[in-house]
Amino acid sequence: MSFEATITSIHEMTPDVKQFVVRADEQFEYEPGQHTTVRFDPEEAGIDAEEDGPVIRPYTATNLPGTEAITLAIKRYEEGTASVYMHERSTDDTITLGDLEGNLTLRDPEEDVVFVSTGTGITPMIPILRQYAREGTGEVHFFYGEKTQEDLMYRETLDTLDAQNPNLSVVYSLSEEEWDGPTGHVQEHIEEYVDDPESRRYYTCGVPQMVVDTKEHLDELGVPDEQIVSEGWEEGAIED
Repeated sequence: MSFEATITSIHEMTPDVKQFVVRADEQFEYEPGQHTTVRFDPEEAGIDAEEDGPVIRPYTATNLPGTEAITLAIKRYEEGTASVYMHERSTDDTITLGDLEGNLTLRDPEEDVVFVSTGTGITPMIPILRQYAREGTGEVHFFYGEKTQEDLMYRETLDTLDAQNPNLSVVYSLSEEEWDGPTGHVQEHIEEYVDDPESRRYYTCGVPQMVVDTKEHLDELGVPDEQIVSEGWEEGAIED
């Protein structure tokens, strides 16, 4: 099912990422971490696309549900289709969205949890973290990997939540910048900060290879597969 929504504001988060506030006629109802889809005809939009027919791409709502608006943080890729389309949109433009769905959602607010994400894979982590900060009772570690400090999304949000919640620890890791914090693959720092990694629930999102690598690293740390939550399609994407 699809419906129309209007872009009410656009904010540049990083040099490559814009945040869009999109408003519809009714409240958005969904579980934090679920995604909608942006749908359009590339020919009508004047965008070259290799695929035939309409373009459909998933983007996660980064705000909590219960209002008539959702926020979408979208990174532009020069060879992309939907990302180019969205970055060329303006305030008051109408776009077509699909129903929100997905299984990357909070399982139990009483568990100790660890979030592991890179790049725009942080987008489902932000609303789940916000939900956990509101409802959760356990300890939280939030690991976020990016190339440089300039590329970090939602840093102000994370730093504010970190300061307001004594049970939350945020760890940034940069892969292409020397700085005072951790560097390299973010998942490789888990055991440095989490005393008993095998006892936690993990939520992970990022490019497929990162998710697969994270699951393999967690397996080495003794974390059972059933304690790891991801979208679930990443292994197939690697095999393809």
